[in-house]
Amino acid sequence: MPKATYDDVNLILRLYDMRREEKLRAARTWFVTNFKPKNMDEMAKLAGPGTDGNALFRQAISYWEMVASFVTAGVLNEDLLFENTRELLLFWLRLKPIVKEVREAYKDPTAWRNLETVAEGYARYMGPEVYEAFAARVA
Repeated sequence: MPKATYDDVNLILRLYDMRREEKLRAARTWFVTNFKPKNMDEMAKLAGPGTDGNALFRQAISYWEMVASFVTAGVLNEDLLFENTRELLLFWLRLKPIVKEVREAYKDPTAWRNLETVAEGYARYMGPEVYEAFAARVA
């Protein structure tokens, strides 16, 4: 992985500022507190169209998918991101049980692909023991 640059640092700081925005903070809090579905039916109850959680879910997930896309596109240094947040990995771990079913139902095999790719890299970065302990805490 190339060395982080000042541009990487500036992007991390801008992303942090975005995370502090009131609506995004509320969406992230809702997700962390409420989103633990084990299947598509549970997801629909929590965040399906017409539910209170739908907009919160979409805002929170789209933020982390966007951040992950910066890494997969080579715009943001992966190691620097990993050193500054674990929340991305938490979001992936909450989506992981339902991702296959969602991709099939929506006929969208690329749904949350950036988040998946970066989260898997994060798991390798952490190492199996740290990753498993983190996954157990947030599952």
